[in-house]
Amino acid sequence: MEKDYLKINKASWNTKVKYHVESNFYDVKGFLNGKSSLNDIELQLLGNIDGKSILHLQCHFGQDSISLARLGAKVTAVDLSNESINTALELNKQTKTDVTFINCDVYSLPKHLNEQFDIVFTSYGTIGWLPDINKWADIISYFLKPNGQFVFAEFHPVIWMYDDHFKYIAYDYFNNEAIIETYEGTYADKDAKIEQHYVMWNHGLSEVIMALIEKGLQIKVFKEYDFSPYDFTNFTYEDEPKKYRIKGLDKKVPIVYAVEAIKQNLML
Repeated sequence: MEKDYLKINKASWNTKVKYHVESNFYDVKGFLNGKSSLNDIELQLLGNIDGKSILHLQCHFGQDSISLARLGAKVTAVDLSNESINTALELNKQTKTDVTFINCDVYSLPKHLNEQFDIVFTSYGTIGWLPDINKWADIISYFLKPNGQFVFAEFHPVIWMYDDHFKYIAYDYFNNEAIIETYEGTYADKDAKIEQHYVMWNHGLSEVIMALIEKGLQIKVFKEYDFSPYDFTNFTYEDEPKKYRIKGLDKKVPIVYAVEAIKQNLML
């Protein structure tokens, strides 16, 4: 099953899109009325993006991509799921933004795009779907201009070690093998009557950071947070406005981390 991960995960995400679009989690109505889907964590790292070119990897159905465009960026966004991209194109039309959407997996993007960007951006629940972080870092470096900025926010790998009820350690911290499972519902609609088959990988912090460094990116910022900006499990609660923590773990463990890196200009 691991070798068919693209086919399996694409089918899973295609199934989820309808439920996500209709969910309170994504609040598409509010989004169409002008609400941004971006969070303070990534906005602080991005800074002023007016007039900058941005490549958004694993964009789902495009809310963050369009939110970036609303801030004045010229955005190109990529996702594996064709249903996600179809929905993104429709939202792009409804919001009168001009985001370019590409339907492909991250690793094959050089076959579909020949351009370098001021910023590469990806966030929350993305790299767990990728088996090879070195190839991912290659893609980031390939598409970044010299001195370009990489901004990344993600759920902390410590969180993915726990069982579904956050009672005990069930999974490896390190990327030792694929996690192949079936899941009912979806994080955005926990009561959705769907059964998801998926293939994922856990990636420890050193694996991620060293991959970026080895591909010529200089880490400028690394932060860990004891909250999530999203209510992403059955066991999260809103402890402060837009700060969700896990019952029983509270502030004891990191839930999200963020990285800002700069592609070094090796010609200097």
